[in-house]
Amino acid sequence: MAPSTVFMEPDNLLTPKEKNKLRKPVVEKMRRDRINSSIEQLKLLLEKEFQRHQPNSKLEKADILEVAVSYLKQQSQLQMKRSFHKSSQFDFREGYSRCLQEAFHFLSLHKVRTETQTKLLSHFQK
Repeated sequence: MAPSTVFMEPDNLLTPKEKNKLRKPVVEKMRRDRINSSIEQLKLLLEKEFQRHQPNSKLEKADILEVAVSYLKQQSQLQMKRSFHKSSQFDFREGYSRCLQEAFHFLSLHKVRTETQTKLLSHFQK
């Protein structure tokens, strides 16, 4: 049997359009692989959430994405509530501190008996 030769065109003989046509399926497969890999990572990260929502069921990609979005929204709302609570506590402490400063200033300007001044200060510090 005689050896057969397959004629392969060098890259420089292909037009840009032909190169793109050859490259497109490879690029598309890489893109799909990245998407699938990320979905699989989400599934592993949110495994406990999936057990809560849909125990013993096979998850489709859309299910994984929906649960991930739901979980992230829930976490965002919790974080907003916590930051609001911390902010209001900070505001209260700041206001209380400012009130104490004003009271000390008032007491120092007026001749108030030392005993009364001491009682007031110990009350404020509680």
